[in-house]
Amino acid sequence: PEMSFGWDRAEVVAALVNYVALILVALWLLAEAAGRLANPPEVAGWPVVWLALLALVIDLGTAALTFSLAKDSVNIRAAFLHNLADAGASVAVIVGGVMILLWDFRLVDPVLTIAISAIILWHVAGEIRPVLRILMLGAPPECDCGRVASRLAAIEGVEGVHHLHIWALDEKRDALEAHLVLAEGADYAATIARAKAMLAADFDIRHATLEPETRAAGCADQAAAGGCA
Repeated sequence: PEMSFGWDRAEVVAALVNYVALILVALWLLAEAAGRLANPPEVAGWPVVWLALLALVIDLGTAALTFSLAKDSVNIRAAFLHNLADAGASVAVIVGGVMILLWDFRLVDPVLTIAISAIILWHVAGEIRPVLRILMLGAPPECDCGRVASRLAAIEGVEGVHHLHIWALDEKRDALEAHLVLAEGADYAATIARAKAMLAADFDIRHATLEPETRAAGCADQAAAGGCA
């Protein structure tokens, strides 16, 4: 499992690198477009259109290959978004080239570049947040720690719950750790098994580390953590 989690973490890092690259490309395009707004350059219409058409076919073909995999992998989804951004840029170049050929409207080039850059940044802003949450070990957005704690405390043999932490391992799996204060004489193994079964069934948390304690023995982490709440 540790190797699997390590691989998933590397995949998320790769997705972050891809998104950062997209942000840098979009910012560079914005800077270039700003310069062209003041002085629209001469553009060779037909060569630009034909090259953009070729690039569009390649970009759409690559996007089609990654479309189905993008639903299950944050890294592939980042690559898919990258392909769509390239395809959008190709469409903008085609439209701009045609408008330049027909009406010599050279200002369309920087205007379309700014529009494509804005779309890229808007999509990246929505996709990069879950990536950062996973890398920062943040709690899943749908997580209700209070409800999880109350459900754990309601299990037969459990008298209290503290040191509860929930974080995302990847897009599909969450992890949990907690200290369970068990009643004197409770069957530790059976109580922990019931708790894990409940977490899996009710919250889809299948990677849980539960530390059993008793009130008489106290919290094992008390000295290090400054007390248990």
